[in-house]
Amino acid sequence: MPFIEPKVLKGFRDFLPLQELTRRSMIEKIENSFRSFGFVPIDTPALEYAEILLGKGGGETEKQIYRFTDQGGRDVALRFDLTVPFARFTAEHRAGLILPFKRYHIAKVWRGENTQRGRYREFTQCDFDIVGSDSVAADFEILLIMYKTLHILCNDFTENNNITGSNTISIRINHRGLFNRFLASLDIGEKSAEILRQVDKLAKTGRDAVQEQIEQIIGKDKSNKILDYISLGQNDGFDTVLEKLKEAAGEDNDIEHLRKLRSFMKDAGVADSFFLDPSITRGLDYYTGIVYETFLNKLPAIGSVCSGGRYDNLTGVYSKEQVPGVGSSIGLDRLQAALEELGQINQHCGYADAAIICTEAENAGKAQKAAECFRKQGISCEVFFESKKITQQFMLAEKKGIPWVIIPDYGTERFTLRNIGSREDRENIDLEEAVSLIKQ
Repeated sequence: MPFIEPKVLKGFRDFLPLQELTRRSMIEKIENSFRSFGFVPIDTPALEYAEILLGKGGGETEKQIYRFTDQGGRDVALRFDLTVPFARFTAEHRAGLILPFKRYHIAKVWRGENTQRGRYREFTQCDFDIVGSDSVAADFEILLIMYKTLHILCNDFTENNNITGSNTISIRINHRGLFNRFLASLDIGEKSAEILRQVDKLAKTGRDAVQEQIEQIIGKDKSNKILDYISLGQNDGFDTVLEKLKEAAGEDNDIEHLRKLRSFMKDAGVADSFFLDPSITRGLDYYTGIVYETFLNKLPAIGSVCSGGRYDNLTGVYSKEQVPGVGSSIGLDRLQAALEELGQINQHCGYADAAIICTEAENAGKAQKAAECFRKQGISCEVFFESKKITQQFMLAEKKGIPWVIIPDYGTERFTLRNIGSREDRENIDLEEAVSLIKQ
């Protein structure tokens, strides 16, 4: 058999155990936060008919889709996000859904885009959406979940879930309706999709590059007005920017929508983390209302770690019934990369909570029985198989990130407990005391 070099595709990754344990811990916290708001999980196929995925999205995304013909001659593609499959799901299962329907979906998606820091071709999205309601309160609940969930994660899984008083993140909001009306006032409303995609690249390519691209679409004079508009008061407070947008685009329902959102933020005590930013547009064509992106204040250069918006007719491609929706998505891989860079990832995730030392290979059955006593108390417990020197077994536990080592006395059913971090021993203790120490 010829030798095959082990390698993975560019933009794809393997995850070693400690890294994957951290991911799973983050997902657990994210899922618990979603469930606390009454959201329920769904799942959809990774592979869809290409026409399903190409029905919405638009722009650069369509060029990034992994698309091919399968063995049956069908034109298929890997999902590039979780929102478009959800629109197909909603249209197909509408009769069985209770509206408003609040779902979450945590799964991998694929895009053939250029790789860079925190950006991969296979990555995990954590989506949460509300469909069947066009209420401002629904918009606010999505924003509040973003706020709460990201504070839990960014504060290293803080013990309390208090949703007030932190400057960890900035959530930047805009309204597509306002921006489109401003473009219409310049008689370039028909170019809105092209212009929005260019503005969406502002953080990646810079102002000059964006202005150059917009000039090619509509000319220099109007491009200057657009760049002035998206720069309105970005360093000012939410209320100040809102007044400037009202002057530029005029008073209407979109302005009132943003006012109500702001009122809800203040009432909930979370207003300090939200900013009105006219440069936030989102590149996907299906957004119709508010859009938003979330940045880590200590590492804004890594880009948005959670983004989304309102899409009030996404199901229209697949159904005659219009179902309004709003949602957001946490980019797990980018967020994990950012937290690792900031040194905020919880480093005590290990292979297990504790390990049973192997004193003699013949005691494997007794060791598993002892380990089961701890497992029944909610403590994950590994059993070492080989009776190596005890110091070697301590080193093995340390390499695996296991904080406690248990040395059982099978004759008395008592234990010696070694704290791997402090190198301290607690000798001749019973099961209850051992469990208490490990859980502390």
